[in-house]
Amino acid sequence: MSTDNATQEPQEPQGSQGSQGSQGPVESRRGPAPGAAPRVRPYRHPAAGWGAAKSVARVLVEEREPVDGPRAVMRMNHEDGGFDCPGCAWPDDTKGLRLDICENGIKHVTWEMTRKRVDRAFFAAHSVTELAGWSDHDLEDQGRLTEPMVYDPESDHYVPISWKDAFEVVGAALRGLDDPNRAAFYTSGRLGNEATFLYQLMARELGTNNLPDCSNMCHEASGRALQASLGTGKGTVDLKDWESADALFILGVNAASNAPRMLTALAAAERRGAQIVHVNPLVEAAATRTIVPHDFLDMALFRSTRTSTLNIQPRIGGDMALLRGMAKAVLERSAGDPRALDATFIDRHTTGFEEYRALCEATPWEELEHQSGVSRADILEAARVYTEADRSIVSWCLGLTQHEHGVDTVREIVNLLLLRGNIGREGAGPSPVRGHSNVQGNRTCGVDHRPAEAFLDRLADACGIDPPREHGLDTVRTVQAMRDGEVKVFVAMGGNFALAAPDTPATYAALRSCDLTVQVSTKLNRSHVVHGRAALILPCLGRTEKDHQRKGIQSTSVEDSMSMVHLSVGMKRPASPHLLSEPAIVAGMARAALPDSGTPWDWYIEDYDRIRDTMAVVLDGFEDFNRRVRLPLGFRIKQPARELVFLTPSGRAEFSSAALPDVVPEPGTLALGTMRSHDQWNTTIYSDDDRYRGVENLRTLVFMNRADMRERGIADMGPVDITSTAKDGSHRYLKGYTAVPYDIPRGCAAGYMPEMNVLCALGDYSTQSDQPIMKHVKVTIVPAAA
Repeated sequence: MSTDNATQEPQEPQGSQGSQGSQGPVESRRGPAPGAAPRVRPYRHPAAGWGAAKSVARVLVEEREPVDGPRAVMRMNHEDGGFDCPGCAWPDDTKGLRLDICENGIKHVTWEMTRKRVDRAFFAAHSVTELAGWSDHDLEDQGRLTEPMVYDPESDHYVPISWKDAFEVVGAALRGLDDPNRAAFYTSGRLGNEATFLYQLMARELGTNNLPDCSNMCHEASGRALQASLGTGKGTVDLKDWESADALFILGVNAASNAPRMLTALAAAERRGAQIVHVNPLVEAAATRTIVPHDFLDMALFRSTRTSTLNIQPRIGGDMALLRGMAKAVLERSAGDPRALDATFIDRHTTGFEEYRALCEATPWEELEHQSGVSRADILEAARVYTEADRSIVSWCLGLTQHEHGVDTVREIVNLLLLRGNIGREGAGPSPVRGHSNVQGNRTCGVDHRPAEAFLDRLADACGIDPPREHGLDTVRTVQAMRDGEVKVFVAMGGNFALAAPDTPATYAALRSCDLTVQVSTKLNRSHVVHGRAALILPCLGRTEKDHQRKGIQSTSVEDSMSMVHLSVGMKRPASPHLLSEPAIVAGMARAALPDSGTPWDWYIEDYDRIRDTMAVVLDGFEDFNRRVRLPLGFRIKQPARELVFLTPSGRAEFSSAALPDVVPEPGTLALGTMRSHDQWNTTIYSDDDRYRGVENLRTLVFMNRADMRERGIADMGPVDITSTAKDGSHRYLKGYTAVPYDIPRGCAAGYMPEMNVLCALGDYSTQSDQPIMKHVKVTIVPAAA
């Protein structure tokens, strides 16, 4: 199937491995009317500022939230009874800032707070076949789900079902499995810690570690790399370190869209004279200048602040060679200036240094330039900034992890930090940017298909269960197992699995092969219309809403990307009296699936403090949980590597000496990376615009280097066909996309997910992290066939 941009006809991806795919639906959304002409023009304004303010005002008006919207803004990310932003995982301001918010966070909250409702009358009026033809935007734009629904295959409609009966459907399906590993339990990052803990407890009491999560698609490489190098799966820095670093290196991050509150930290760093180096194939808006909206004087005077002192544009996948080049430069400088290295730190706290030194010395500059796509002069300039800074932080996101060699690249970051002792001291260290609120907390609280033995031992002792010890299925292998009939029941807590996973046709086929799919959601999405033979929609409270239980209004906890754990308390009346909280839904499923369970599910739900008391026994670092989480800003989970205690086999920080991969595209091919637009959050797309890249009314596009376009005979804004080639030699296609000339290195291209997920084959995952390689898809792009 191909899609013609001009028709804007919503279509569902079809096909399978080696067959022709689709770029996914073309939606009509907020902003210009459907059919408005696409337009692309350079964006030359500061990030955030009045553009963000205007966008927020428009959103509040369009969502009809002129009162509750501003109230929510004033309560978001506050320690005094506020709720945590359901958007990104950037930490809360340490100085008690009253407007610690951003444009995307407000969009996310108002999208959840909409007055629109999807009730039984809606489902009675629209069959699933009809809804499958709707755009993804239009599905979500119908509003909040109001009561549990079950799919009726005879009428092809969802029909109401009571909570008791819905739980029994889940319980009967799980009890009827001949092997608990025929079920899989997925979660997105939106789940709170208490629900997460109960969710993994249910799965493990059932007898499976099949707990795939969104980390499997995003930061799995970061966790494995940091664990191998430092003995921890998390970054070692906090926001105070960001406030005292002399140099910040930001790699593979589009901060203005994915972690907009980082702009505050970048502006403050520039004002105190810190050096800020952005490394990204595209120079994003956050790497230029900003006006932070809560800096009212700057807003009034239209006064912007630089957010970068140096921009470097490596080829896609070239970051590892760039980092090794910087390390080589540091080592060369140390020959004349011993202070370039922290020899004492290296001697006392690391292992493998001499092997790494020899590897750097043996790697010629020509190879480093060739693989990185960056000149030696630029690599040396980045190394100069690093060497002359007393304290440096290196931060990164999916631009580094969604590659075949993502683990090696993150370990190369640690190598560079170790050379100058930038671990375990103020203002220095590794800082991965988690892109979804509480995705890190999900992993901390037990959603992990490869659980540690120590964790399972404590879980067994505290909860009186015998958890399974063999590893479970991650996201990619869950899709494969569903497709092959090995997993029969799929439960998803949040997210939009059908669109988030790679190889869209294969993922659709996998979901449809299940005996039962269960989606715990706040709004209608694609995963509700791409379902198993039996299907349930279980609507839950949003993070903005009050959670009433027997012991009163409950709070939940979340963990940010810098290991701070704090409480979140909803402020709004629930969208429907029939909604249940996520912990209550998990408990309901568990009671039905485990009728002889000794776990006090109902008792837990009466008062979430009881869940936290059990978590305090099971989770390392959560001791005295209930008291500490109520402290101002909560508490930081203890981090041994931050104290120079390295839980590695050697007991030291370990240098990595991995070989450089060959990331240079073959002649005639391009390396394509998928990304989000600015007016998008994960798979939720608010409009066809991408303000920071100057795009209006267009998502079916591919950004290309102008020289690559000329070489292929492609006109500016001309139609093109895109073909990806998987590791197994099979092909996938997108037809009739628009080629947009952009400042991107030669041999590289970029476009939007989830539409481009179809290009990433299910088998194209990293052998290092098992993550889909969505940032490094091998493609050919040619003028569209007539």
